[in-house]
Amino acid sequence: LTIRFDSYETVIGFECHVQLATASKLFSKGPNLFGHQPNSLVDIVDAGLPGVLPSLNQKAVEFAIKLGLALSCEIRRESVFSRKHYFYPDLPKGYQISQFDKPICENGVLKFVVDGEEKSIRIRRIHIEEDAGKNTHVDGANFSFVDFNRAGTPLLEVVTEPDLRSAKEAMEAYKALRQLVTFLGICDGNMAQGSMRADANVSVKKITATELGTRTETKNLNSFKFLGQAITFEARRQILELESGREILQETRLWDSNDKETRPMRSKEEAHDYRYFPDPDLLPLVIPDELLASVKKNLPELPYNKFVRYQKDLGLSEYDAQVLTSEHIISGYFEEAVAHHNSPKGIANWIINDVLRSSKDNIDEEGLTKDSLPIPAASIAELVKLIDSQVISSNIAKGVYSVLENDPKQSPAKIVEDNNWRVVNNTDEINKIVDQVLQENPDEVEKYHSGKTKILGFLMGQLMKLGKGKLDPKSANQLMLDGLERHKNHQ
Repeated sequence: LTIRFDSYETVIGFECHVQLATASKLFSKGPNLFGHQPNSLVDIVDAGLPGVLPSLNQKAVEFAIKLGLALSCEIRRESVFSRKHYFYPDLPKGYQISQFDKPICENGVLKFVVDGEEKSIRIRRIHIEEDAGKNTHVDGANFSFVDFNRAGTPLLEVVTEPDLRSAKEAMEAYKALRQLVTFLGICDGNMAQGSMRADANVSVKKITATELGTRTETKNLNSFKFLGQAITFEARRQILELESGREILQETRLWDSNDKETRPMRSKEEAHDYRYFPDPDLLPLVIPDELLASVKKNLPELPYNKFVRYQKDLGLSEYDAQVLTSEHIISGYFEEAVAHHNSPKGIANWIINDVLRSSKDNIDEEGLTKDSLPIPAASIAELVKLIDSQVISSNIAKGVYSVLENDPKQSPAKIVEDNNWRVVNNTDEINKIVDQVLQENPDEVEKYHSGKTKILGFLMGQLMKLGKGKLDPKSANQLMLDGLERHKNHQ
């Protein structure tokens, strides 16, 4: 049986939970922290004790508006919190407070880039809700653990339309969303800790078909790699099912990262009856004009706009602009360096080729902190300025950078002075070394004059070696050519 996978089209949308970086929980004063002893941060409101009342966290509302505006959403001026009822051990109240039919944000768009081409995905809605606790299931045991520390943590659920057509598009779109929430400062983007969790909705259809196929939902994908792998596997699995004459079941699935496959979790053939109704303890959320205006006014430059500006105004390549806007820490570092010395291309090269390389042990998919880039941005600016003003050569700069790696507090200019690394531009001084090279290498000089001009590379190498890397390469090259000409005339 020959299966024409290319006769099918994959259709993808995702739902993403974005954990908000507020100081406290969504409806209580409980601290919003990660990594503490299980059940050590549980507030009476989040535990659902009798008689307690929820009180809405205004900062979470501001963060929701911030993301909505950044995604060009319509901001609903009056939204409603509802109770979503289901019974699970990690839900202490027996219901979750969420927004159902009246979410705070709707009808937005997320822009991203795939292989140099601008793409976009429509945002159906963004709603505010509280997180549940966390169940831990022990292999082989007849019991599970539950930790309520996370219960009540403020979340934004971002729901997209099914506009994506490949695993790569989905990964890039999800990266763009993570990039956006971290630039806005509303989420730390740490997927390993659950700060962002994606559910991928995947279906397949014949390219010629107009109707979408039956979709499955793969839950809790906590890395870009797993998101891409799960979508690729699920699309292939569905095509094989259809080609074998079977139907696709609408179901929820889980990703097994060890076996690299999705597995059924529960059927979704019938919608759950969550018995939504407006929470009687919470008034409708009304957004005042002044709050909307204040959030709009204080919106930072968005990463996609930076990406375009770096290319258009600063003359950077698409690749450089993409790397420098991949993390808000990196773009902030770059802009700080450029503020000290206006040489965007030179500074970009040093950050991408050297700073990020030597900081790679501190950087992973989950992002970085300022401590990940130990060399001060001002020092990189100073280093590039020394090169641009021809005080040192690029070769010497590598040596200066090596010293900075070991002692980031040192000044590049002082390193140059202490080591006597200034470029030698003095013609008489360079000519003396040129004459020495020509005297010590008569056979190579002879070969050069007989037409084997490639030997010039060897002679230049000897010159730079005797000059201890301090000779200005451009001047040295010209003076070597002049010296060879002189030598020829004296024969």
